[in-house]
Amino acid sequence: MAPINPESLKVAGVVSFYMSAALVMVFVNKAVLNSSPDLPLLFLLVQLLIAVILLHVSAFFSSKIALPKPDLETAKKLVPVVTVNIVGLVFNTLCLRDVEASFFQIARGLQLPLTIFVSSVHTKSTPSRKVLVAAGVVTLGFFVGVAPNKDIPITAKPSMLSLVYGVLSSLMIALHAVLIKSSLPYCHNSTIELAWWTNAGSAILLFPFVILTGEPSVLRTLANSSTWQGSVFLWGCLVTGLFGFLLCVAGLLSIKVTSPITHMFSSAARSVLQTLLGVWIFHDILTVNRASSIFVILAGTM
Repeated sequence: MAPINPESLKVAGVVSFYMSAALVMVFVNKAVLNSSPDLPLLFLLVQLLIAVILLHVSAFFSSKIALPKPDLETAKKLVPVVTVNIVGLVFNTLCLRDVEASFFQIARGLQLPLTIFVSSVHTKSTPSRKVLVAAGVVTLGFFVGVAPNKDIPITAKPSMLSLVYGVLSSLMIALHAVLIKSSLPYCHNSTIELAWWTNAGSAILLFPFVILTGEPSVLRTLANSSTWQGSVFLWGCLVTGLFGFLLCVAGLLSIKVTSPITHMFSSAARSVLQTLLGVWIFHDILTVNRASSIFVILAGTM
């Protein structure tokens, strides 16, 4: 029997780590949003704060992790990437709250076409014909998934607003990908520094909106209710805060240890698992339309 290549084990371990962290994030997020649908922004704020705390803890125990010293000049330069990040996270959270976990991949199905569009506008270049064909296949998959379907009960049908959230989330992700590249020089080309600025800045920008939407008052009302599952919200905040931090590390490791292409394939495989687990855990409805949509979106992406 041939010995197992250590490099292969490393790649398998990193890919498994990334997929596990991403799946835990989606399903714990969904469980919390199901139990506390009126606290999406507060839930997101707690996640961001936990990520910042964990970055500081990591820096305390490891000299290799250097966090930036906050200064107004750098903060001003990073306003675009931080703003796009938090707007994207808000739309992403609202979309996940309002659609089934198995439908989440479809609702954000325009991510690749929008990334190609934003990148083309930013670089002032025209995509190749093959790239346009791939984007067209993905777009087709999106419309197959969102097309009206009589097999889906009224209660399980996604609203138009939830689809708008999904499209806007995809657009923000596309803009964020472009802005990261131009923002890294302001952080000494350190992804850790950028992660700190992004999470801390997003928390600061989000805080006023948490107050304006009255979510602290909603939390107080729910805390006095005997029917509210407060433990789900509390543990969900802790778990997603931790796994959000791990996902940041896992994504970087996945690209570094494997390759962007392998990373993309692991993302595609995760999407399939996410759909199947959504059907199993939350008893989501998987119609032929939805299954076909996911297949076409993944085919176009690959």
